[in-house]
Amino acid sequence: MRFKKRVCAALSALVMLAQCVAVPMPSVSAAGDTQDDWLHVEGDKIVDMQGNEVWLTGVNWFGYNTGRQVFDGVWSKNLHSMLTQIADHGFNLLRVPMSTQILLQWKNKESDDKSPFGIKDYVNAYSNPELTVEGGVDGQGRYTIMYSFDIWNMAVQWCKELGIKIMIDIHSASSDPVGHQKPLWYDDKYSADDWLEALSWFAEYYKDDDTIIAIDLKNEPHGKPEEQQFAKWDNSHDENNWKYAAERGAMAVLEQNPNLLIMVEGSECYPDFDRGGDWTTPAVDYAHYDEPSKIFGAWWGGNLRGVRDYPVDLGKYQKQLVYSPHDYGPLVWKQTWFYMDDDSRSFDRQSLLDDYWYDSWAYIAEEHIAPLLIGEWGGFIDAEHDPTGENTHWLHEIRDYMIDMHIHHTFWCFNENSGDTGGLVWDDFGQWDEDKYALVKPALWQDDNGVFISLDHQRPVGANGQSLSEYYGGGSVTKPSTETTTSTTATTTTTSGTTGEPGKPRYGDVDLNGEVELRDAVTLCKAIAGIEGADLSVAQSVNADCDGKAGIDGKDLTMLLMVLAGTYDQSALRGPDQA
Repeated sequence: MRFKKRVCAALSALVMLAQCVAVPMPSVSAAGDTQDDWLHVEGDKIVDMQGNEVWLTGVNWFGYNTGRQVFDGVWSKNLHSMLTQIADHGFNLLRVPMSTQILLQWKNKESDDKSPFGIKDYVNAYSNPELTVEGGVDGQGRYTIMYSFDIWNMAVQWCKELGIKIMIDIHSASSDPVGHQKPLWYDDKYSADDWLEALSWFAEYYKDDDTIIAIDLKNEPHGKPEEQQFAKWDNSHDENNWKYAAERGAMAVLEQNPNLLIMVEGSECYPDFDRGGDWTTPAVDYAHYDEPSKIFGAWWGGNLRGVRDYPVDLGKYQKQLVYSPHDYGPLVWKQTWFYMDDDSRSFDRQSLLDDYWYDSWAYIAEEHIAPLLIGEWGGFIDAEHDPTGENTHWLHEIRDYMIDMHIHHTFWCFNENSGDTGGLVWDDFGQWDEDKYALVKPALWQDDNGVFISLDHQRPVGANGQSLSEYYGGGSVTKPSTETTTSTTATTTTTSGTTGEPGKPRYGDVDLNGEVELRDAVTLCKAIAGIEGADLSVAQSVNADCDGKAGIDGKDLTMLLMVLAGTYDQSALRGPDQA
């Protein structure tokens, strides 16, 4: 009896507070299909607003980072057609390398002529009449190429229509074909503050368009301690501390749009502290050349050992964090774990895990710490470039591991002009490499019938695709699957506690624990009152908007209190789309 009295007293207090703070809040579910595709993290899974697990399986397409201010290949082929081909081949995410320079150019509305290359030389007006101011080339061969930011926004709109989501990546500070070789997120022209300004502006500009769902804060931070510049990872506030910079970069983004996924890559080096290494220890110690290095090396951006000791802390935005290493095969560099100089042995999945993958990044997935997205993987498979077949062997190993572990990824790359990997197309971007695509295809998200699955709830991805709502509308939320041509078994995962009937919100369950109880009312009341640290996640907002009208306010709280008081049936709670 005393417990019941305490509940009634608590409900009375909540009702009084609700009457004081019943100011409508915007609801992410109320803004139509430009706000319904935001993603967030639950444990080591990436899920949609309803808690359904998704699989990001995409491709890279560069050009904007190099100074050409447009995707490569538009110098020859039609941009819209190439995007359509990417969608039709089942890639549901496009990772687009950018630079701090071009984002600030767009922010400040500066001329394309300030770029090291002129965009007019990289857009074929005859193949792309829609990218000209006049709508084509006149009889005397005259035309004007549109401003690069306008072309980019046309590409964003086409991606939306095609069911492709976008993740941009700050590939370099300055626009430069070799800008990615600079180790840090700043250089002598663009500072760390410039980088933060660019991130903040971009996030704010697209905050109402869920076509862009993620930002990769910096491509491949790297460098060795003995080099003039290098990226470290610890809890210091040192200028070159990538972990600290990533937290600042994430805040710059998420304070403008808290719905974006944040990709944090690794570094190149990490000290072997157990053997006395630190951030002053050279990776190559010539005084002790015959001894094992006290620095663990990795691919650029591939070393996430620091996450175990110093995990990235995004505070109230932690559910937007994804770690994103890069990994390549022996044709990019003959790393020791490939045994290329040892004819007596080769590598396999287990040796890759033992020698490199597990401690560098795979432990994050294996130990269910956080989601992983392999931002770059790829390479040649043809006999001319890969005569031993070991690069193709590596591609099969990492592909099958990502399938088994359900690791998100973006293949490097669509471009044919990537010198050390090649791409998915050839013949001046005119033909697909069907052999390479056949290798990649099993790792693209598709159902048991081979139908590709979009990350968009309304739009299918390409001609052979389905929307996310179509995929989950008639099936279970527990089995994101993919067809595979190997003996690999697709991972079965379960999303629990966020929904009632599979694929549908559990209205009133604000704290996402699977039950509607007093704690839900307290959580909702604090959020409405604007108490610091009480902001609702995307999934919480869906369940909280339960009075049948768009917007979270005191009326939703009142409905929830009535359910808790036994005067209203919980099954009658409904979202704005069910009114």
